[in-house]
Amino acid sequence: MFSGIVQETADVIECFIEDSVLNYTLKFSHTLLKGLSTGSSVSIDGICQTVVNIDGPLVHFQAVDETLHLTTLSSLKVGSLVNVERAARFGDEIGGHLLSGHVMGRATIVKINRAVYTFEGDPIWMKFLFKKGFIAIDGISLTLTFVDQKKSHFSVHLIPETLKRTTLKTKGTGDSVNIEVDAMTQAIVETVLLFQQTLKEKHA
Repeated sequence: MFSGIVQETADVIECFIEDSVLNYTLKFSHTLLKGLSTGSSVSIDGICQTVVNIDGPLVHFQAVDETLHLTTLSSLKVGSLVNVERAARFGDEIGGHLLSGHVMGRATIVKINRAVYTFEGDPIWMKFLFKKGFIAIDGISLTLTFVDQKKSHFSVHLIPETLKRTTLKTKGTGDSVNIEVDAMTQAIVETVLLFQQTLKEKHA
């Protein structure tokens, strides 16, 4: 599990595809490396990834077809910058909201007005978005400030610290980001929709 509080950003040092698997290497700081071992789970731009090897400050990961299809890892290249969060441990302070690192899909930045970023999402999961609700964008826990279900648009207002500590400062209109919606909101919405459907069928 993760909290959506990005700890640091990391540079992509190596990136190549072999047998349909993306192999990529990130350079971690001493702080990120502390206690890290092969098999550890790490959030990379909001995607739960497993450490496959550690060579000094260089940490190696792999991503399969399904991950590449759903996320922005498909466009990763040497020199890219990614958000990194180590998995939460028992007793850690949860400053954002609980995340699994299971990305639902991508959204596209359609407008940037100073610190307000507006995105176009997928209608399939837009039903889970509500004003003042939680969302994770590239692994960053954020609060929705605006949602337009008809246009599949939603906005977040970023504080200077978030822009300073994450990769969103490098993004522009047309760029894609990874999206994970709040699991509790998903469960509530799906339950309500199922209840409504049951009532409709009962009175049909």
